[in-house]
Amino acid sequence: MCANSTASSAASGTDTHCPYCALQCGMTLIPLPDSNETHAATRAGVEVAERPSFPVNRGALCGKGRTAPAVLARQARLTQPLVRRRSSDELEPATWEEALDLVATALDQTRITHGPDAVGVFGGGGLTNEKAYALGKFARLALGTSQIDYNGRFCMSSAAAAGTRAFGVDRGLPFPLSDVARTGCLILVGSNPAETMPPAMRYLKELRDGGGTLIVVDPRRTRTAKQATLHLAPRPGTDLALALGLLHLVVAEGRLDQDFIDSRTTGWTEAHSAAMAYRPDLVEHITGVSERELRQAVRLFCDPEHAMVLTARGPEQQSNGTDAVSAWINLCLATGRAGRPLSGYGCLTGQGNGQGGREHGQKADQLPGYRKLDDPLARAHVARVWGVDAETLPGPGRSAYELLDALGGDIRTLLLMGSNPVVSGPSAAHVEQRLRALDFLAVCDVVLSESAQHADVVLPVAQWAEETGTTTNLEGRVLLRRKAADPPAGVRTDLDVLNGLAARLGWEQSFPTDAEEVFSELGRASAGGPADYSGITYARIAAEDGVFWPCPEGGAEPAETGTAAGAEAGACTAGTPRLFLDRFATPDGRARFVAVMHRPTAEEPDADYPLRLTTGRVQAQYQSGAQTRRVDALNKAAPGPFVELHPRLALQLGAESGDRLAIVSRRGRAVAPARVTRGIRPDTVFMPFHWYGEGRANTLTNPALDPTSRMPEFKTCAVRIELAAPVSQDRNRKH
Repeated sequence: MCANSTASSAASGTDTHCPYCALQCGMTLIPLPDSNETHAATRAGVEVAERPSFPVNRGALCGKGRTAPAVLARQARLTQPLVRRRSSDELEPATWEEALDLVATALDQTRITHGPDAVGVFGGGGLTNEKAYALGKFARLALGTSQIDYNGRFCMSSAAAAGTRAFGVDRGLPFPLSDVARTGCLILVGSNPAETMPPAMRYLKELRDGGGTLIVVDPRRTRTAKQATLHLAPRPGTDLALALGLLHLVVAEGRLDQDFIDSRTTGWTEAHSAAMAYRPDLVEHITGVSERELRQAVRLFCDPEHAMVLTARGPEQQSNGTDAVSAWINLCLATGRAGRPLSGYGCLTGQGNGQGGREHGQKADQLPGYRKLDDPLARAHVARVWGVDAETLPGPGRSAYELLDALGGDIRTLLLMGSNPVVSGPSAAHVEQRLRALDFLAVCDVVLSESAQHADVVLPVAQWAEETGTTTNLEGRVLLRRKAADPPAGVRTDLDVLNGLAARLGWEQSFPTDAEEVFSELGRASAGGPADYSGITYARIAAEDGVFWPCPEGGAEPAETGTAAGAEAGACTAGTPRLFLDRFATPDGRARFVAVMHRPTAEEPDADYPLRLTTGRVQAQYQSGAQTRRVDALNKAAPGPFVELHPRLALQLGAESGDRLAIVSRRGRAVAPARVTRGIRPDTVFMPFHWYGEGRANTLTNPALDPTSRMPEFKTCAVRIELAAPVSQDRNRKH
C-alpha cells in the first residue's frame, strides 16, 4: 500500500515540503515551545525534522532545507507594506489599504492611458501552483495584458521546448527519480546535484553500487563529476557538438536500435545526415574532448540494456540550448533509450515549482494545463472556466528577458511577484536600469530583495510554511505543502493580494483566497490539456505521497500520454508515473528526431576577451540568494562570490587564491576573490550567481536568446581578467 502522508497532529508536527529546489524534499515541521516576546523576532516557531516516509528524499535534507525555517523569523523578513514617499524618496511603512489602493490605481491608470500591454507581470518559479494559476489569470483577465512571463524561463525552457517537439509534451522527468538508480548508464549533462540538490546524490550512489556507470559532462570537475566513471569536460557552449559526435560514433560503430527507430520514431534520415558531419576529430577540435573519451562514452552508454540522459542548465542556458537538448534526445532515440522502462531522456528542473509554474499560466505563451495560448480550442476551454468570451483573452506576450528589456519603454508599470531579476537576470545591470525606468513598480515578496528596493510599493507576503498550496516537483509529482505556522501580523498571502487588487479592478469574485478552491478551479481549467490535473485533489495527494500528472478526472489516462508501467511493489502509482511506454504524445504516437547542427555561441572569445565565463550555484545558497543570504549558517558556509580559475591561467595572470580579480565582459565588470583549482578548464572561469554588488556574476552574462525557447545564454560569454588587488601588495607579479 502507498504510505499515508496526511498531516500529523499539531503535537507531533506537520508533514510538508522544503521551499527550495525541485526535489521538493519531504520534511516535518515541529512547533517550538512558546517563548517570550524578547526572543520572538529571532525565532521561526518551528524546527525541521526528517520525514523518511517520503519517497523522493527518504529523510535526507541539505543544509538549506534544514535551515529553511530561519527566514520565517520576523527579523529576517518584511512584516508590513512599504510605500515610497515623494517627500523622502524612501520606502516607509503604510497600511494595507493604502498600499493596495496605490497599486490598483497605478495598474488601472496605466491601462487607461497607455493600453493593457503597458502593464507587465513577472512571476516566479517558487510560487505554488495556485498562485501561479491566479497570477496568470489576473494578468489576462483583470489586467487584460499579454505581458506576463516568469523567471522559470531562465530555468529549463530550452529542455521544455526540445522535449515538446520530440515527445509532444514536456515533463521534466517522464519517470520517477527512483528509476535513475536502476538504469545501466546515466549521462548527466551540465548538472551538479552534489551542490544544487544534494539528497539526489543517493540515487547516483545506488546506481554505481548496482553496477551502473555515471558519465558527467561539465567543464568543471565538480563534486558530482568526481563521482563519475567518466568525466567529459567540453568547452562551455559546445554541448551540441559533443552530442552530435556521440551519435556519429553510434552510427559508425553499428550501435543503432533500428527496430525502435522504425517502429516508434520519425525524422531519422535527416537527423542521421546531420550527425554524420561530426567526425570524432572535428568534435575533439570543437569541444576539447578527446576521441578516446568519446568512444569510451559511447561504449559505456550503449553496452547496458538500459540507459538515460539527464540535462540541466549547462546545455540549456545557451543561445543554441534547444538544439543542444534535441541532440541529446536524438542520441536516446537512436539507441532505443526512450519510451522504455529504466531508459529515457529527462531534465533536472531547478526551481522549486519551475514545472508547475509554467504549466498553469505564468509563461507568456501558455494557458493552464500546458495549453497553447494561440490555440483556439484551448482559449475557448479556459474562457469557459473563467466565464468570459475567448475573444477577450490577450494573445502571447514577450518572453522573460524581452519583457524586462521593455520596462520603462512599452511597459510602464510592473507587478513583480516572487522574483529578484536585479540579481538573477542576464546583463543584470541593464535589467536594474530598466526597473528604475518604470513609472511604477509593485513587488510582492517575503523579504526586501534587491529588486524590491526599487519599488514604489512593497507588499509583504506569507511563506511556504505559513500557507497551504501545491507544487509540482521535477518528476511531475504534484505535492501538498501544508500550513504549519501563522504568518506575522501584517502579512498576507499572495492570493489575498490578488483578491484585493482584483476587487479594486472589479473582479473580486473571480479571485478566491482559499488555496483549495483555487486548485479545484485549476483542475477544471487544465482538464483535457497535456498537464491534466483534473483528477487530483488535496485529499488524494495526501493519501498517496503526491500524484503524477497527467491525472484526468475519473482516473483514466489520456491516450496521448502513454500508460504507466507496472510499479514496483510498495510504490505509489497515483496518476501517471511513467510516460511514453506505449506511445509518445504526438499525433501519430511516434517520437520525432530533429535534425540539428552545431553553431558557435553568441559571443566567442577574442583578443580583447580571451576567456569563457560560465556560472552556476553553490550548495549553501539558492538562486538570487534573497532568502538564503539571510541565514547565518548558510552565509558562514558560503559567505560571498568567488572566481574559480585553473593554476595555468592564474600563473599567467600572476594571481593566487584570495587575490581580488576583476572579470570584465562587454556588459560590465565584477570583482571577487580568486579560487585556484585544477578542477576547471584553463580557458574557462566560473562564478556563482547568488550575490549582488561588485560580485554580481550576472552583470557579465550575455542576454543573447535561444531562437526557440528565448532562454538567455547564461552559461557562456567572453571575458577577460584583471588583477584588482593582490592579497599581499609587495609581491612582484606580472599583470
